[in-house]
Amino acid sequence: MQSAAVLNQRFGGVGRNDMTDIARDKGVTVSQTEIEGTPIVTEAVGGEVLAQYTHPSTGGGGGGGGSTVEATLSLDADVVTIGEALELAALSAGDKPVDESDAAAIQAAEVRATGLGHVVPGGVGAEAQRAAAVNIRTTRDEQKTKLSDVLTDATSKLVDYKPVTKEDALGVVGAEIRNKPDLATHPGGVAASMAAAANLNKA
Repeated sequence: MQSAAVLNQRFGGVGRNDMTDIARDKGVTVSQTEIEGTPIVTEAVGGEVLAQYTHPSTGGGGGGGGSTVEATLSLDADVVTIGEALELAALSAGDKPVDESDAAAIQAAEVRATGLGHVVPGGVGAEAQRAAAVNIRTTRDEQKTKLSDVLTDATSKLVDYKPVTKEDALGVVGAEIRNKPDLATHPGGVAASMAAAANLNKA
């Protein structure tokens, strides 16, 4: 959506101020429903479903046995911060080796969380970039740094507790897909988790 908006602006179809509204009105949405205790997550763009997947229950019934999505988003029923959204990705896609698309998405999230306009030296974004660089040279997946290694304590690594907005989510989605050949987000990954958090926050 961001790429299309940039092209439209370049060819005079829309002005710069219209781009956010286009992305907001026809952008990425993530919804979750629960069927017999199993959460089903649906990702869509402009109302068209692009991906649907489940997060199986991790518990044996009773309290605390919900999906990883529910466990993370229940940290605060009213608002989900960027740090919590990153931790959601650590739970839902934690076994995924960190690549350039993940690093770009994490850096975009960190920049939005801090408001500094750049990646913080030694922060979660820099750690993700180092992991992606090392993983490129590592042949065996089991030896690669995973999302969970980088994002498990993301909330404590970010100095500000900024709630995720739709604009934040769109920025992170754009960063992730620009660094993937198929221009798709990873199910349960950083961009998808940010989109889910923004949808929950209704911001």
